[in-house]
Amino acid sequence: MFIETELTPNPATLKFLPGQAVYPAGTRDFASPEDAEASPLAQGLFDTGEVTGVFFGRDFVSVTAAPGVDWSLLKPQVVAILLDHFVSQAPLFTGGGADGFSVPDADDDLVGEDDPADADIVAQIKDLIETRVRPAVANDGGDIRYRGFRDGVVYLAMQGACSGCPSSTATLKQGIEGLLRHYVPEVSEVRAA
Repeated sequence: MFIETELTPNPATLKFLPGQAVYPAGTRDFASPEDAEASPLAQGLFDTGEVTGVFFGRDFVSVTAAPGVDWSLLKPQVVAILLDHFVSQAPLFTGGGADGFSVPDADDDLVGEDDPADADIVAQIKDLIETRVRPAVANDGGDIRYRGFRDGVVYLAMQGACSGCPSSTATLKQGIEGLLRHYVPEVSEVRAA
């Protein structure tokens, strides 16, 4: 088995591609060792002591290193953990799968309830995020979640490599905001939530 590695716009994060499905049910972000207790793979990565974030995508794992960590030393450890996991076909989550493990619904953690009068606008925003934004963000080792629309402002949350990335503000303001404003004139601004 060969695991490809890709740089991401976030210098603290590398994207690892094992050449097979990782988490086809969506995405899962682990921001701490406590979050990772449900996943032996994520826990193993945190156990290196130098990892501060793990993100499972459909066909990749993004790993964020602590400030000051030398990737040339950490990368072989991460690759070894990933190889052991995928070659042994170990379960991604304790209990053999994701059974009993709840992944937040796309509408959990909304900034506020969307106004029913804005239903068509919200549907357009969600469609654009799903079809145009998420694939591009996934290429960079992350994900983006809709968190609300109110008074012309779209609230989005960045995950994985995109969370804490130095260029995430530019991505939100110049890239995503421009796209949404072009296709949905009711959108005046995009903010991180």
